[in-house]
Amino acid sequence: MKNIILFSFIGLLIYSCSGESKKEETKNNDNFSAKDLMSGPSTSAADDKGIGKFTNVELSPTLDPKSAAQGNGIYDLKCSSCHKLTKDRVVGPGWEGVTQRRKPEWIMNFVTNVDEMLEKDAEAQSMLEVCLVRMPNQNVSDEDARHLLEFMRKNDGVK
Repeated sequence: MKNIILFSFIGLLIYSCSGESKKEETKNNDNFSAKDLMSGPSTSAADDKGIGKFTNVELSPTLDPKSAAQGNGIYDLKCSSCHKLTKDRVVGPGWEGVTQRRKPEWIMNFVTNVDEMLEKDAEAQSMLEVCLVRMPNQNVSDEDARHLLEFMRKNDGVK
């Protein structure tokens, strides 16, 4: 078992360090901002909402503090081990500013439909190329996804 883990780590290290063009493309991966990680090739208006059931998410101009608090609990339980609330990347990209770069539909579709988004959505695939680790399906319910979105809005300064 130790050999499998060791060979996997070595393979990943060799892959990530090989080729000057790849190095140039991903130079200093640890210093990517959330903007770099959460943006990618521009998408058409048709797919800026991602792939999934959310096609129209209505947001209040003000924050729902109760929903944001519930989202904070979900973040602590399911998200915080891989995502920081700053621009810093851990395993996944930092969350700071994500609600200003992504439509609420895209965020909720990604959180609830991660596997299909990573297979078919250009923006999600772009993030995967940088992070190199697929986000696991956390089985987030629609209601919990909405609470997470509200928590993300709070993190981005919505009052």
